[in-house]
Amino acid sequence: MKIVTFAASNSTKSINRALLKYAASFLDSHEIEILDINDFSLPIYSADIEEKHGVPEAASRFLKRIEAADALLISYAEHNGNYTAAYKNLFDWASREKRGVYDKKPIVMLATSPGKNGANSVLTMAKNSAHHYDGTVIASLSVPSFYETFDLAKMEIKDEEWKVKLATTLAAFDSSTL
Repeated sequence: MKIVTFAASNSTKSINRALLKYAASFLDSHEIEILDINDFSLPIYSADIEEKHGVPEAASRFLKRIEAADALLISYAEHNGNYTAAYKNLFDWASREKRGVYDKKPIVMLATSPGKNGANSVLTMAKNSAHHYDGTVIASLSVPSFYETFDLAKMEIKDEEWKVKLATTLAAFDSSTL
């Protein structure tokens, strides 16, 4: 199975990208493609820009990567309780070309933050809205207190309980009927 993954953050030091790369290491029986949303540079969404120039090619390239997948693994960063501006902009442009951005793919959603909430606000938003964009969330996990839970030097979760929680969440790819 081909799983396309990306962190919904444009930070080069994204803790969600670190979590995502670690999570991908659990999926070695699958073909993994890790996207960087920085590779899909777009102007800030504007109906005026869309009317004048159409949907930018970068949004189409993003959609093609999703269409080529069997499933999606996304790790959401949270800015002020919401999606990052970079991800929201990419998603807004992509949804202008194709409302069903998730292309009927099963999705495992992750999120983390330095705080005790673990970006649960944005994860909840993403889970609750996925069906509007032809996505089916098959599992999700919020990892709280990233810097206490994750060892950046080793690029792994420190705590065995959280490793098991992540592995169990990711096992949804194997138990789902794709």
